Amino acid sequence: MIQLKNQLTLQEFLELPPGDADIIYKFIDGKAIVKISPKFFNSKLTRALLYLIDEWWEGKGQVFPEWAVKLTPQGKDWVLTPEILYVSYEGLSPEWIADDFYPVLPDLVIEIISPEQTFGQLIAKARDYLDAGVLRLWVVDSKARSITVFYPDAPPQIYMGDTLLVDSLFEGLELTAEQVFNQAGITTIISSS
Repeated sequence: MIQLKNQLTLQEFLELPPGDADIIYKFIDGKAIVKISPKFFNSKLTRALLYLIDEWWEGKGQVFPEWAVKLTPQGKDWVLTPEILYVSYEGLSPEWIADDFYPVLPDLVIEIISPEQTFGQLIAKARDYLDAGVLRLWVVDSKARSITVFYPDAPPQIYMGDTLLVDSLFEGLELTAEQVFNQAGITTIISSS
């Protein structure tokens, strides 16, 4: 196990040796924080979202699961690994290739609430994503069976059931929370206790 000092610079974080195979770190407020490995619902929802938006993004941009991105909310360096990132070809050329962090700000970040997180924690993270320049954040909540969309210039919108989620930023993309949860095969929430 790697011993970490309390405060790191971004450069010190980037130079850390890789952790054990199951450990992924995120970098927030000068600290390397272990990211909890996704559980069953999280993985199923990630796969469902990728499937549902797969045809839409073709020719428009690129969608990636679990790719670390460097952000600078409120002038602080962060490295996060959201479930899904999308960037248009205007932001990231289809010819770009390097084994590195996500090189630009994503247009869309999708985060799925894990059992260890609260919606309030993700609201705070949403503000940081938007402050860093991300254009949209979707927070998927399996307990509430909802998708909350955060905007930089408008209040968040909650989508549940068959309410159609559309956004002028992603022209032609239409889906509902119900579609996502049905595609994931999550019909009811089963307690893990």
